[in-house]
Amino acid sequence: MKSRIGILLSGRGSNFVALADSVDSARIPNSEIALVLSNREGAPGIDRAKERGLPTRVISSKGLERETYDRQVVAALQESKVDLICLAGYMRLLSPYFVAAFPNRILNIHPSLLPSFPGLESQRQALEYGVKFAGCTVHFVDENLDAGPIVLQAIVEVKDDDTDATLSERILKEEHRIYSEAVKMILKGNFKISGRRVVQS
Repeated sequence: MKSRIGILLSGRGSNFVALADSVDSARIPNSEIALVLSNREGAPGIDRAKERGLPTRVISSKGLERETYDRQVVAALQESKVDLICLAGYMRLLSPYFVAAFPNRILNIHPSLLPSFPGLESQRQALEYGVKFAGCTVHFVDENLDAGPIVLQAIVEVKDDDTDATLSERILKEEHRIYSEAVKMILKGNFKISGRRVVQS
């Protein structure tokens, strides 16, 4: 029986496409994308999912309180019988209700080496701070911003002439690589969480 992945996105969905390619090529083996859901009408990622023939939903978050909205999303994901949820540029902080509905079954990818530079514009933050290395992090999601246990990280060297755009582009390549690796690892179940540490078993 295939593992069923739910993808949540708000924008173009480049990490979704990378995950979908990995599912199609069996780099993430024995799995399928059960639902691609967006909180924004007109999100390009939804169009890309439709082009692939994948099930899609748009549930607009406009004007709704966080938990009221999340209850609708959780219901849609449960209806699709998802085993793992992957946030792919999903620009919302999940409520405690959402996190409790899928314990240790929600992953996010963030374009920094957490816990450094959480939140928005991480690449700009890294450049302004003057770090020599940046990167990306796959982590479990809790109700706090970019704060759950870390699954995988990748390091990207910061060059002296980097801009937001050039650094972001190099980080994005690593995001696409390690997100698929992390999903494969979690779906296989060969890990344990010890405190904040995610240890491969």
